[in-house]
Amino acid sequence: MRSPASQPLLKAALWDMDGTIVDTEQYWIAAEHALVAAHGGEWSHEKAMQLVGQSLVFSAGILQEAGVGLEVREIIDTLTGHVVSLVRESVPWRPGARELLEELHTAGIRCALVTMSEAPLAREIVASLPKPYFEFLVTGDTVLEGKPHPEAYLTAVELLQQSDPELEHRHCVALEDSAPGVAAAVASGVATVAIPHIVPLPHDPRRATWETLAGRTVADLEELLTLRHEPAPAPPPPFSGGGRND
Repeated sequence: MRSPASQPLLKAALWDMDGTIVDTEQYWIAAEHALVAAHGGEWSHEKAMQLVGQSLVFSAGILQEAGVGLEVREIIDTLTGHVVSLVRESVPWRPGARELLEELHTAGIRCALVTMSEAPLAREIVASLPKPYFEFLVTGDTVLEGKPHPEAYLTAVELLQQSDPELEHRHCVALEDSAPGVAAAVASGVATVAIPHIVPLPHDPRRATWETLAGRTVADLEELLTLRHEPAPAPPPPFSGGGRND
């Protein structure tokens, strides 16, 4: 039997959905344009970029400022319904996401979905996958605080711990594409991989950055955690060499 020190460090992968597993950001932007236009307003690409990765409640407030005369709940339901209808026509998978999910599943690494989309859309995406990769879903309608607040990721870790009390934040890695999502994951204390998609991300030494998930493996995630938790090298001893005698 292996000693605790030799146990695998990676126990769980926490996945963002929009922009990470599926390229649904284009669907959300189309839904926003349609909704604002229906209320006689104007919507721009720049405004749409402000909403990438944000909670739907936050997004609804911005859309109200743009002239949408609906309550927050009505806006969320309208946007979600629009995106669900588009997903049912075609699921726009991101490169490498399904392959990495399959490898994690085969390796016995637990996966959870952590998304600010609400349950109807999340269930639609999950149902389109070939296997039940996700143990559970943490969605925007199940938390009080949306990303960039860490509540969703903290909730995911707590749910994982219910069946594995020895699981800690250091055993988890989050996969994210947006600034709010990355901020939420980093703040939760889990190792974070950013895969920037629509919006460029500023440099942040607290996370890893991959251009794509294509070709990425479980070994890459394990290496990430191993490097993160390696002890820092000891500082060199003070220089004690003597100078020349003049």
